[in-house]
Amino acid sequence: MNMINLKISKQLLPIMFLFVALQYTNKIAAQQSNIYDYSVKSIDGEPFALSQLKGKKVMIVNVASACGLTPQYKQLQEVYEMYNKLGFEIIAFPANDFGNQESGTNKEIESFCSINFGITFPIMEKTVVTGVNKSPIYSWLTKKELNNTGDYKVKWNFQKFLIERDGTLSKVIQPSTLPNDPEIIEWIKR
Repeated sequence: MNMINLKISKQLLPIMFLFVALQYTNKIAAQQSNIYDYSVKSIDGEPFALSQLKGKKVMIVNVASACGLTPQYKQLQEVYEMYNKLGFEIIAFPANDFGNQESGTNKEIESFCSINFGITFPIMEKTVVTGVNKSPIYSWLTKKELNNTGDYKVKWNFQKFLIERDGTLSKVIQPSTLPNDPEIIEWIKR
């Protein structure tokens, strides 16, 4: 009888191991399912914990100063001014991933945004948003295994990622869609 139990136990061992491994994997995925676990650096090099955005709706957008879509900065600022008091935040990540359209330094970018558009929403330091060297925050935004929503590709400058109040990824808005598009405004107001 003991030999039978021992044989059954040895057969169940791989199944038990797989069960434990799956539980661990699910636990890690659950821990990475919202944006609040990440910290980035502001354009002036200061740490910016995304956990300070808890309870807010957030638009994350990769920006560039010399892009055909750069005039979207104007609408971004308008939407920010209109809805910030209602718990809406915009976080901009300058990126030089597309056509060398953000070749300036962090100081130059900050000055450009201030002088040309009066930007008051938070701008982070220049960030890589595509490829193998993309920043951890953009890895989270674009990989289903991290965001638990979907796999996405950053297609160009001014792609918008909409984050719910609980820190989960809600939707991705294409670069050519203006920040004041009715779809975005309706999402902010919900």
